[in-house]
Amino acid sequence: MSMKAVYTTFLLVFFAELGDKTQIAALSMAASGGRTLEVFIGASLALVAATLMAVFLGRWVARHVRPEILKRVSALLFVATGGWLFLKAFGVV
Repeated sequence: MSMKAVYTTFLLVFFAELGDKTQIAALSMAASGGRTLEVFIGASLALVAATLMAVFLGRWVARHVRPEILKRVSALLFVATGGWLFLKAFGVV
């Protein structure tokens, strides 16, 4: 097992998820219900399930799509998302 891949994935997902709507929802649920452990377990299981689906989908895509096409489509999606967020920030969209 490559620990570099583990560390890189951890950091990428950790910072991508930090402060997103899922974290805000978990914060709100824990604050309003006082059921901290239950909220932690539910949110953790949801993240594990979503990640498991993403990993298996990614593995399937990797088997059926050439790497160079996958890289180009990924880059295009990131640029499109960035452009959309930029336009949204300035009230254009």
